[in-house]
Amino acid sequence: MSFVHCFRRLRAALAGAAALAALLSATPAQALPSYARQTGMDCAGCHVGAFGPQLTPAGIRFKLGGYTDSDGQDGKVPLSAMVAASWTRTRADNPDHDPSLKANNNATMDEASIFLAGRLTEHMGSFVQATYDGVSKKIGLDHVDVRYAQTFELGEKDAIVGLSVNNNPGVQDPFNTLPVWGFPYITSPAGYGSGDKASLINGGLEHRVVGTSAYAFLGNQFYGELGSYRSLSPAAQVKLGQGSDPQQLGGNAYWRLAWIKDLKSQAFQLGLFGWNANLQADRTTTDPAVKYRDLGVDGSYQFLGTREHVGTVSGSFVRERVNDGSSLREARLNTSYHYDQTWGGSVGLFATHGFDPAAAPDALTTTGHLFQVDWTPWGKEKASAPAPFSATNLRLGAQYWVYDKFGGAGGSAARDHNTLFLFSWLSF
Repeated sequence: MSFVHCFRRLRAALAGAAALAALLSATPAQALPSYARQTGMDCAGCHVGAFGPQLTPAGIRFKLGGYTDSDGQDGKVPLSAMVAASWTRTRADNPDHDPSLKANNNATMDEASIFLAGRLTEHMGSFVQATYDGVSKKIGLDHVDVRYAQTFELGEKDAIVGLSVNNNPGVQDPFNTLPVWGFPYITSPAGYGSGDKASLINGGLEHRVVGTSAYAFLGNQFYGELGSYRSLSPAAQVKLGQGSDPQQLGGNAYWRLAWIKDLKSQAFQLGLFGWNANLQADRTTTDPAVKYRDLGVDGSYQFLGTREHVGTVSGSFVRERVNDGSSLREARLNTSYHYDQTWGGSVGLFATHGFDPAAAPDALTTTGHLFQVDWTPWGKEKASAPAPFSATNLRLGAQYWVYDKFGGAGGSAARDHNTLFLFSWLSF
């Protein structure tokens, strides 16, 4: 099958998946978590702590294989759903709060999602998410990653090559350490997160672009990927629930290199990634494009042992340079421990330092740390949810965010942003 033919099949699959996801988001679904049902594996086989985006080596290979691995049994429907709800309290009232929220002490239904996620053909699979935002009361197409993958032997080594069509640079990354999937994995819609400023690769154009990338994974160790993106039209953005954005993405290249060593009881990963992009503020003008040059490094370590005690360390650093004289540096580091894939604790550090010639010195700086504890009762061997909840998995947790600086301000002005976040995260 030629590259052009593969790309056409992927493009057609993406269009069909998007339409189906939009349709499903308006109707209830009765489904198991689709990947676990498809493979016959427990959630803990692919996910650290039996829940969330943090992947084990088995989960990484499943994603690289195009979401197509299965237990050989027919009749698996690639549908799942997710609901997240929370309560948030900040140290001081937020005078600039969203009109849909209170100044403080917000109980919210954060989001509800339907997923078309799983094997579509022998070599093609998908992760397509349609989400209802409980704060904005809007439905839109969320993360999309549709893949075509082939597995074969190169010499005496295994190899996987594939194509991904997706709508957010980094959402297709198999290691889930880039900003798109990075810790803390769930955040408060009423909180402050890691600040008001982020690099372009850290969600600057998420869900407003569509791109294609080719990748290869050689010898279960070496990964390489190269791709490019184009902007969706304002009309398409509106139809997909994103609202209209006049920015126009021009010439750009996304790339990724990584090495992973899976020693079964532990695993190491190191990587480099980048996105060079030209962005025009308004597609109706002929003003020169602003040039973004994002370069990052990431890494992770997992101690998996016998799965009773699991410890991880992961982090990333992104440096962004812009031809208007501004720059940005983002650093993330976190460590976690899970006992019996059930009880978890994590500590994260975050720091954003930026320079903008049009802004006050240090105005783009936000730094702090956060703590999380969580409980995941199901998704493990001999730990399935009881009837009538046998088709579900659940995580309950608490986060506390502590700010050393926020928007360049320190002291009490930064601590006023400190946030307590209690969440319930259900998938079925």
